[in-house]
Parts: sequence; C-alpha cells; structure tokens
Amino acid sequence: MNTQYKKGVLELCVLSMLYQRDCYGYDVSEYIAKRIDISDGTVYPILRKLKSDGLVTTYLSEESGGPPRKYYRITELGKSQYLSEKSEWLGFIKTVEELLEGDK
Repeated sequence: MNTQYKKGVLELCVLSMLYQRDCYGYDVSEYIAKRIDISDGTVYPILRKLKSDGLVTTYLSEESGGPPRKYYRITELGKSQYLSEKSEWLGFIKTVEELLEGDK
C-alpha cells in the first residue's frame, strides 16, 4: 500500500482505538499492525504527538502483574476531533470511490 495513504490515516486509526477504550502503546501498535502494514515503532510518535496536542492523556497501571504500563486515554478534545475527522475521512473516501468507479 502506498505509504502516503497510511500517513494520512494512522492518527485517525489511533484515535479510533482510544475512542473505544484506553490502551497501552504496544496494544495500539499490535492491533493496527494486524490490519495495516506498519513498521515497529510507527505508533509511538503518533501517541506522543496526540498527547502533546492535548488529544490524549496517559496514566500508569499495574494490572498486568508485571511492571506498570503507560495507558493512553482520549480526552474530550480528542473525542471531538476524532468524530470530526472520522466524518471528514468517510466523506473523502466516498468521493474517491465515486471518482474511481466513474473510470469504468
């Protein structure tokens, strides 16, 4: 898949996961990597940017029985941005699909 396609949508994919539930970085990375071909470490800069932008927060949890894990939680601002970007993305891909289907 074209790298530019992935770059444009990975942040939205991360927000989508966090909109559904709190996750730790490895969980986010593994979930997305099973669906989109990404390299190890691709998700972590995205998570840092989202935190820096105030779209997610972090907290530590020791529930796993091992060392504490850093979990990410979407903020209200992040939820609002996610819903807006999701709507925009779905409209965009619908338009692209219509254009491509017109090539018949």
